[in-house]
Amino acid sequence: MMDTASSPLSLQSQKTSFQDLPEASPKPYKKGFVATLMGGVSTTPSFKEDNYFVSLLRSSEKKALQELKDKLKASFDDSPSDASMWGIPFLGGDDKADVILLKFLRARDFRVGDALHMLLRCLAWRKEFGADTILEEDLGFKELEGVIAYMQGYDKEGHPVCYNAYGVFKDKEMYERVFGDDEKLKKFLRWRVQVLERGIKVLHFKPGGVNSLIQVTDLKDMPKRELRVASNQILSLFQDNYPEMVARKIFINVPWYFSMLYSMFSPFLTQRTKSKFVISKEGNAAETLYKFIRPEDIPVQYGGLNRPSDLPNGPPKPASEFTIKGGEKVNIQIEGIEAGATITWDIVVGGWDLEYSAEFVPNAEGSYTIAVEKPRKMGASEEAIHNSFTSKESGKMVLSVDNTASRRKKVASYRYVVRKSSTI
Repeated sequence: MMDTASSPLSLQSQKTSFQDLPEASPKPYKKGFVATLMGGVSTTPSFKEDNYFVSLLRSSEKKALQELKDKLKASFDDSPSDASMWGIPFLGGDDKADVILLKFLRARDFRVGDALHMLLRCLAWRKEFGADTILEEDLGFKELEGVIAYMQGYDKEGHPVCYNAYGVFKDKEMYERVFGDDEKLKKFLRWRVQVLERGIKVLHFKPGGVNSLIQVTDLKDMPKRELRVASNQILSLFQDNYPEMVARKIFINVPWYFSMLYSMFSPFLTQRTKSKFVISKEGNAAETLYKFIRPEDIPVQYGGLNRPSDLPNGPPKPASEFTIKGGEKVNIQIEGIEAGATITWDIVVGGWDLEYSAEFVPNAEGSYTIAVEKPRKMGASEEAIHNSFTSKESGKMVLSVDNTASRRKKVASYRYVVRKSSTI
């Protein structure tokens, strides 16, 4: 048996002229609800990774970094091995240590005394909390894995992505089971730190490398009042002990009142802070996430192609993106399918609300077109199609998405693999 994903393909639009699809490439005090959510974002100037090359720092920043090292050395003169984080010793002259120390300095605007105080408190917290061994613990939240807070995939620049979705807690029984008393809340906070530590484990901590995460927060059905205590405690933990770890924070399925509150808050935020936020109203999740993350890395519930069941199979297979304009029908033609071959495909349109169908068209004259999937209306919240078909004769597969009943432009993606029969 032989696999291939390079069969001749064409895309036809019944309204506009054909445009080539982009080539897919694998990569690898009391706070209000809005203030709480926005407070978790670091305040570095832009989405790009901050500079961690010491040679490129300003002279005042170099001086602050050296001064922090000297103060750390004095503080841990008798026990230098205790001055380490994520297995990286601060006093060994490693450039990985510089990355971490610069995060603490930037979090305190290069005020060395404040940065040292923050760092020492963080080291003490990690020791007391057991943060260095937390990945080894089974905290018993299997039902929350992949639902509430989870690491999944990377953005287009290689940042690990952490998804947060707390809508499940609108169910009072679930809320009581997780947050019912102080002990349960402490256990949840411990699990939430565990999720973050998984993401940090894959960071480079290297000048020029990927040294921060992307955070996607789904606000759909989120019970803001009930989660205020938990949100404040999570925020406090992350701000105090994980400085400059979030490069960008993307809010999706944002309700109208959040957008209104944000617009009121916005004039009081610095441009540096605002550059970290992406606010996406309900129904625009896929359109927003496609700007930053490839579709094969986006979870299926947000208009991507990534299913939890795919994770054991290694890196996700790359997908191609395309756009469907309002009033347009697009036909994706996968040609060169030989007799006996099996084609497997995934296809999704963000916020579907259109008609989809699939048919196999044989090459031989007189053969009948086979309706593999009859035309059907796809609901707005439906996940990606995953299907396969084994051909008895050579021909082409045509995947059709019909957006002629809508005026709205939509993002979409697909991928496929053709397995040739080994039978001669």
